[in-house]
Amino acid sequence: MKSPKVRFRGYTDDWEERKLSELTTMHARIGWQNLRTSEFLNSGDYMLITGTDFEDGAINYATCHYVKKERYEQDKHIQIHNGSILITKDGTLGKVAYVQGLTIPATLNAGVFNIEIKNKNEVDEKYLFQYLKAPFLMEYVSQKATGGTIKHLNQSILVDFPITMPSKIEQVKIGEYFRDIDKLITLHQRKCEEIKTLKKYMLQKMFPQNGMNVPEIRFNGFTDTWEQRKFGDLADYKKGPFGSALKKDIFVPKDKTTIKVYEQQNAINKDWSLERYFITKEYAQKLSAFKVEGGDIIVSCAGTIGETYEIPIDAEPGIINQALMKIKVKELIISKKMFIILFTNMIDDFTRVHSNGSAIKNIPPFSDLKSMEVLVPCREEQEKISSYVINLDHLITLHQQKCDELQNIKKFMLQNMFV
Repeated sequence: MKSPKVRFRGYTDDWEERKLSELTTMHARIGWQNLRTSEFLNSGDYMLITGTDFEDGAINYATCHYVKKERYEQDKHIQIHNGSILITKDGTLGKVAYVQGLTIPATLNAGVFNIEIKNKNEVDEKYLFQYLKAPFLMEYVSQKATGGTIKHLNQSILVDFPITMPSKIEQVKIGEYFRDIDKLITLHQRKCEEIKTLKKYMLQKMFPQNGMNVPEIRFNGFTDTWEQRKFGDLADYKKGPFGSALKKDIFVPKDKTTIKVYEQQNAINKDWSLERYFITKEYAQKLSAFKVEGGDIIVSCAGTIGETYEIPIDAEPGIINQALMKIKVKELIISKKMFIILFTNMIDDFTRVHSNGSAIKNIPPFSDLKSMEVLVPCREEQEKISSYVINLDHLITLHQQKCDELQNIKKFMLQNMFV
């Protein structure tokens, strides 16, 4: 059998293909052993692992229930230990988890297979885990569906699943490589969420709350009360054209003379370069009130509302569509950076005030917004707050980009490090 496109130095032998049933045994909780909900305990000496406890290829022990000793001892084939490989066969099919860090005896709930390697001198458990967690298994299951949808992963499907394998030593190398990538991805995901949580907390503490005119947390040297303003004092607003102004029959192919149409995705993805639609210069002149250019702020106004984006100075000018609003900040009163932070915080308040108990799916004309009151600090404090929040945003973006890069590397290597 041939070898993969990418492999570690020093390995040249061909890989072999084996069936999963040749390499492992597969066991699950059988029907008569099924547990009643009343048997799930919140604490105990014997843990119960369910498919819903799987999290990013591991077990979240904090969500696990417990069972009595006799239920644990009922079937030794579904007693779980560190190094066990588990696959969900009901619910969300094909989720795979590798058990580690288990400190007490554990058994399986219904809906999960326990995959046990027959000969550990032949198969590395971390290699097998990575192989089963890769897309290969679900691609195989989809082929077996023959036009339908498999709602239950039967053992009869798994037994013939082909596993391509190098030598045990090379398996260990590959398993460790993907384990390390997964650790880095998890690290950056966790760091990203931690910084998002910190940002949310600081936005609550660094802005006045509950009728106060000063925030709970401030930078050293600032003691003045914040000034009360209305949003209409801070910026001019213009929502995109209503009605039939931008129906698709006015769009034309892109060329050197056309004007681009800015859409919601530009605001949501924070990317001015995304483009689908264009209009003629002549038609754009009729809509000159809706023109945007570098330095303007755009906000999504329907569906995903409140996503705010400052168009870069060197960006191409265009016309906003119905689902956007443009904002020109009165910079003598407030900096753009501070305005965006205040505006983003305000969207939740605006939603609560105008939702009447239901979710806001479209921001109406902005007379209501203009009259809303907001507290604004002095210019120096604005700059301090803005710089702090922007730095947090940079860190969030950095970790998210790193996570995306690692995901792309992992995808490439899964395609090229296996046969």
